[in-house]
Amino acid sequence: MILPLFFKQRTRNKDLLYSRRHLEARMPLHDDLLLNGYYTIGTPPQQFSLIVATATSLTYVPCSTCQLCGNHQNPRFQPEASKTYKPLKCNTDCTCDSDTQQCTYERQYAEMSTTSGVLGVDKFSFGNQSDLQPQRATFGCENWETGGLYTQHADGIMGLGRGDLSIMDQLVKKGVISDSFSLCYGGMDVGGGSMVLGRISSPKEMVFTRSDPVRSPYYNIELNEIRVAGKKLPLNPKVFDGKYGTVLDSGTTYAYLPQAAFEAFEAAIFEETQSLTRIQGPDPNYNDICFAGAGSDPAKDFPSAEMVFGNGQKLLLAPENYLFRHTKVHGAYCLGIFSNGKESTTLLGAIIFQNTLVTYDREHEKVGFWKTNCSELWERLESLPASSSPLPSDADKVNSTTKIAPTGPPQPQAPGEVKIGLIKFSMLLNINYTELKPHISELIQFIAKDLDVEPSQVQLTNYTSGVNGTLLRWAILPAHSDDYISNATAMKIVSRLSGNQMHLPDSFGGYKLSEWSMEPRPPPERTWWQQHHLALVIAFVAVVVIGLPASNVLT
Repeated sequence: MILPLFFKQRTRNKDLLYSRRHLEARMPLHDDLLLNGYYTIGTPPQQFSLIVATATSLTYVPCSTCQLCGNHQNPRFQPEASKTYKPLKCNTDCTCDSDTQQCTYERQYAEMSTTSGVLGVDKFSFGNQSDLQPQRATFGCENWETGGLYTQHADGIMGLGRGDLSIMDQLVKKGVISDSFSLCYGGMDVGGGSMVLGRISSPKEMVFTRSDPVRSPYYNIELNEIRVAGKKLPLNPKVFDGKYGTVLDSGTTYAYLPQAAFEAFEAAIFEETQSLTRIQGPDPNYNDICFAGAGSDPAKDFPSAEMVFGNGQKLLLAPENYLFRHTKVHGAYCLGIFSNGKESTTLLGAIIFQNTLVTYDREHEKVGFWKTNCSELWERLESLPASSSPLPSDADKVNSTTKIAPTGPPQPQAPGEVKIGLIKFSMLLNINYTELKPHISELIQFIAKDLDVEPSQVQLTNYTSGVNGTLLRWAILPAHSDDYISNATAMKIVSRLSGNQMHLPDSFGGYKLSEWSMEPRPPPERTWWQQHHLALVIAFVAVVVIGLPASNVLT
């Protein structure tokens, strides 16, 4: 399935908002870093784009009665047009309106945005990728919004934080999903991704860290140190444990470190990028730290980093996890990590987790991270060997979600059982085919080198030339016509494809890989004798059986 991707202008939002079978709700995410998803509310359904926010619990959209609401992507919610809408009646657990008829809400965020309105109950739909049917849930119908909430393109907020009004808490209380959800953020220039409400099997490479619900009202992790180019920043681990600790917020675009941690990180990046030139950022209103002189792939010119958790587990951060592309200078990048000023909380926004599956296992009080290509999350999960996604234990079965049905090659039960005959993938280059055609052989050489295969194994099967570039369809063949690709080799190739781990020269422009698949080796062609031997044997036996009575009569 090819999903639409919608890119948004970056903002500086720093929110930090204060025994039945369990199903899962799968939803695509559509924008770059703010992670919009499309949802419908009401009967008949009314569509809204909502920013997925893990640091707030309430979900809300602008109401048709709103006195001060901005111009957003979709029309405002019309309670009167929904047959299933009910206002949440005034009770002792909520703040009531002036007529003491309906519950109200009011929220103010750290960057001074505000929202207020009334609470209602209606049906939420989670899309056709989900096996979870529409569910009634409480949400906010906005009558007032200011600041970033007023100017944003998205309609509203989907709150996945902790609290009675959280969509997660409401669905878990109903017993329709297990107490876990996952987000996968798209990479630089790609955007999109996926969200799952409910449990999915964790890949064996996923690293976990504890998330203490008592430590703060937000999803926190135990961050002990940060390394740049393998070198530990000279910091006391306590620097990451101030106020609310280290908090994850998908609704915040960038990352914000305590001043001491930011200065150490900045100095380490400067040390590793001395060959690059410091330039002014794309927006004069901000004093961005930007570097010019790099190519289309920041991984060639910027160091990787690591976050080390309290249990010693490590999460690799590629340059795309702390940089954003300069919008006015080609080959220039800016730091997407900023100082949190006097605030001692460490706030990790969406940029940190691009191309990372993040699982919020609330039931077991931990958060897991798995580096992957989020644009192809389901293909990657479904192509993992069986050992990478172990079945849940008996203790976990009650809270497990529906298993994902594999659509890739058969899963091996023993090493070498699956023989891969072909690996396909698509590549989008932002140059036209007329310019590209003379250099196809050269491109094949680079692809073969990065995938660690012979050039003869790389074949161009088709291409489509368009205004924005050329879509190339490739096939990776076995080394010999009568051979196959081993499991280990296939998984290594797929890992590099799904991680966009190719380093093409700048002359080929930017590229994007997508739609990879593996096909099992077809059974060998049978000879004429192999195809017909059973029929010949049956015919021979029939002749013998029929001939026996005749021979007895003659005797």
